[in-house]
Amino acid sequence: MELYPLKFNPIFKEKIWGGQKIKTILGKDFGPLPNCGETWEISGVKGNVSKVSEGLLKGCGLDVLIEEYKGKLVGERIYKEFGNEFPLLVKFIDANEDLSIQVHPDDKVAKAKHSCFGKTEMWYVFQAEEGARLNTGFQKGVTKEKYLEYLDNNKLEEVLNFEEVKSGDVFFLPAGRVHFIGKGILLAEIQQTSDITYRIYDFDRVDDKGQKRELHTELALDVIDFNHYSDYKTQYTDKINAPVQLVQNVCFTTNLLHVDGTISRSYKGLDCFVIYVCFEGKAVIKYGKESVSIQKGDSVLIPATIDEVMVESISETKLLESYID
Repeated sequence: MELYPLKFNPIFKEKIWGGQKIKTILGKDFGPLPNCGETWEISGVKGNVSKVSEGLLKGCGLDVLIEEYKGKLVGERIYKEFGNEFPLLVKFIDANEDLSIQVHPDDKVAKAKHSCFGKTEMWYVFQAEEGARLNTGFQKGVTKEKYLEYLDNNKLEEVLNFEEVKSGDVFFLPAGRVHFIGKGILLAEIQQTSDITYRIYDFDRVDDKGQKRELHTELALDVIDFNHYSDYKTQYTDKINAPVQLVQNVCFTTNLLHVDGTISRSYKGLDCFVIYVCFEGKAVIKYGKESVSIQKGDSVLIPATIDEVMVESISETKLLESYID
């Protein structure tokens, strides 16, 4: 069967800090759940594998598709490097309350301790309430000893770097960077395929059974980057009908596509799948003589065998375009 652009059923995650924006802003019905903190849009994580929602491959899991199509789906070089594991995970996150202060290991530590990939990620802020903020890194460099002193005295926030955010803000978070998403923020997350999080501090919250969530103080100590950086927020200039690079690293590249009319994208020579995440408007993705629609809240996986597409907006559209260089 010839591959086509694939959409998947979202995997909804109730969270202690989750809200309603997945439904009210993105239009995704998470059914009987009281809230939805995360929706996993494209996932190959074991136990949380995405299933195709449309077309002749409807119901097929992403893992089964990779086993069947191999490099035709993900790209020959990607298949050679990652095998049957899909290397990226795409999420929407709705923080109705602050998430925990946390950090993720890099590939070396994650493979040694958890037999999986590390977690480098990026955030694109869809919507933020007035005054909403998030943490990425430290406002000044600290030693491990100073960090533990602040942590033990419940004063860690005093040394964290906070950024007040608005729609369109972008943050790149390499493995090892302390971070948390503050309440009132809805964002898209592009990340390595990993579900490993070391929770540093959870604001003394308890669940519905009165239990605090587990902390991973010692594990976190081994991976935290205690340095200060001056460029926590990504600076970019929006352009109409031209790609704008937001993030480029060994784990993934992500561009912004702001389409008002049409834009052609050629992936010849890339030898990799491409993921589109739509957060504004509605458009048609044309490939050969066929097409697929995409609108706010949709994520679409373009197989490696499709090396040229045209995006034609029905209403002014904004997309994230991600792949591995």
